[in-house]
Amino acid sequence: MLNIAELKDTVVQVRRDILRMVHANSSGHPGGSLGCAEYFTALYFNIMNHNTNFSMNAKNEDVFLLSNGHISPVFYSVLARSGYFNIEELSTFRKINSRLQGHPTTHEGLEGIRMASGSLGQGLSNAIGVALTKKLNNDNSLVYSLHGDGELQEGQVWEALMYAAGNNVDNIISTIDYNQKQIDGSLDDVLPIGDLKAKLESFGWLVLEEKEGNNIEAIINTLQAAKKLSGSGKPIVIIMHTEMGNGVDFMMGTHKWHGSAPNDEQLSDALSQNPVTLGDY
Repeated sequence: MLNIAELKDTVVQVRRDILRMVHANSSGHPGGSLGCAEYFTALYFNIMNHNTNFSMNAKNEDVFLLSNGHISPVFYSVLARSGYFNIEELSTFRKINSRLQGHPTTHEGLEGIRMASGSLGQGLSNAIGVALTKKLNNDNSLVYSLHGDGELQEGQVWEALMYAAGNNVDNIISTIDYNQKQIDGSLDDVLPIGDLKAKLESFGWLVLEEKEGNNIEAIINTLQAAKKLSGSGKPIVIIMHTEMGNGVDFMMGTHKWHGSAPNDEQLSDALSQNPVTLGDY
């Protein structure tokens, strides 16, 4: 487990990884990836009980499933820096025959990936299935999942929310990246989702709200609070307020970097705002 200073250093390095991966292929999704760097770092280096000696069955260890698979750069970076595979492999992102495709896949056998994701709206259903399997196997480990706020415009998410509450799936901690931006603009301009907390509570979930989703200490505290609520008969969800493009000034405050890669000059500027700490690949 890393201390706070080490975690903050890791966040900076994860940002650098994201930027360099997306730039190298002029393709990918840096905005949401940067916004979730603190969450992933907290999860993998502080919160989860996980094993880098990877197996798909995940017996007696926590499981994480990424539903909004387009933010794969942050996922790949944290997996590599956790020890699931060599950091050097990050340089193959989105290349032909690479295991690190734009959306995570399982057919290439990439360590740490248990679900192919990219078709939005499906991740919560998968996570509930894993959580129920753990209950059937008397495995007390937890299941974590991450979802985009724009993804909540998919109806399957709400069916899954109803199912989890109706079946007392209380070993799941889902998080919604609430940056209020999606590829076509602001959430309210595309399709407003209204009072999200009230809706989730009305669907029978225990709801925590973290207003400082880019503060790693705050995220750790909220995830720890969620863990303490597990086993209480209700599923748990965290509404995590983040800034898309966090840590790079010209990427923040806009949806335009949802799926756009920086050019050479922009990469240099972005990296200068996040000076190297642990060593680039």
